[in-house]
Amino acid sequence: MLDHISIPVRDLDAAAFFYDKVLETLGYSRIKQRSGAIGYGPPERKAPVFWILIRKEEGAAAAGVGLHISFQVSSREIVDSFYEVALSVGGEDAGEPGERPQYTQPFYGAFVLDLDGFKIEAVCRK
Repeated sequence: MLDHISIPVRDLDAAAFFYDKVLETLGYSRIKQRSGAIGYGPPERKAPVFWILIRKEEGAAAAGVGLHISFQVSSREIVDSFYEVALSVGGEDAGEPGERPQYTQPFYGAFVLDLDGFKIEAVCRK
């Protein structure tokens, strides 16, 4: 089981604006913040599950085909909201909400690219 994940971002303020809005649709909010880093998670959890970190080196992880982050949610409506909000704050479409029969069922999800090009997903498995 994963405890948390972090991704590097070019502009912490812009990424924070994006993720504040998008992760709110999943019930996540900022629960920790320090210089160069912001951690998000559900309010009942003390430790963040998702971090954004200012990219300090060019050799840092980069967005690409091989990496995407999936958030499990409890309803299709949350998937739809996640997608709509992400697009409204600068995300790019990477797969509109819908069933994906080729994936392990049940599966209803949506995919977007964040401001740095990382692929993020919300999926409902109900």
